[in-house]
Amino acid sequence: MKEMFVSTVMCILLFVTVFGIFGCSANHLGETKAEVRRRHIRISRINKQALMEDIDVVLQLDRPSRLADKKIP
Repeated sequence: MKEMFVSTVMCILLFVTVFGIFGCSANHLGETKAEVRRRHIRISRINKQALMEDIDVVLQLDRPSRLADKKIP
């Protein structure tokens, strides 16, 4: 029982140490704040474009209507 407690405490300490050293930026080492900001802006722009495309598909605005046989100039 004591060995299990000690191993659990060691695992927790290891996790806290690694998280304390790397923090939340472990996935993006070597990026400057400006690069992170540009990446976030790009991802936001792409997400907005995808959302607009999805709305167009749902509202059927992505293709011309086939209700009229004459094209409107």
